[in-house]
Amino acid sequence: MQYASTRTDGLAIASLITGILSLVCCVVFLGVVLGPAAAIMGFLSRGRITQSNGTLGGGGLAIGGLILGVLGFLASVGWFFFFVIIGKNATSTT
Repeated sequence: MQYASTRTDGLAIASLITGILSLVCCVVFLGVVLGPAAAIMGFLSRGRITQSNGTLGGGGLAIGGLILGVLGFLASVGWFFFFVIIGKNATSTT
């Protein structure tokens, strides 16, 4: 008799990939868009995995995507304020 193995939730994989992209692209402020998307997908995926009663896996991927999404968002916001402060303190030669 064969038993069905758990399969990884696709939303968890998408959350992790989007979270990684939000960190990589935080310099060009894409983390502001990609970060919350990754966090929301990770949160929804964790709910789906919990409700599946063991048929879905990938909880670690979902948590990783959620955390990376939040970090990517915060890094983008940090870069934005860094450039605002630098621009404010810059002196013009004209």
